[in-house]
Amino acid sequence: MAKTSHAASNPPTPASPANYEDALTELERLVGAMEGGQMPLDSLIESYRRGAELLAFCRGRLDAVETQVKVLEDGQLKPWIDA
Repeated sequence: MAKTSHAASNPPTPASPANYEDALTELERLVGAMEGGQMPLDSLIESYRRGAELLAFCRGRLDAVETQVKVLEDGQLKPWIDA
């Protein structure tokens, strides 16, 4: 039985998204494809990994923005609180 090379089946790691919106769009596309139930198992696993990377990127961007958002109140900058 001949050995097959798996190097060709491992696609290069996709680049980080340019911004939050691009990451969210790609994540939504991946989720839709995964929910369709027509993906081969290997593609499903790779999509899950990529989705986890995109989710971490989005969470990181949201955390960074949250720390930057301030509201001017009584002449002092205070953290923004969603009421």
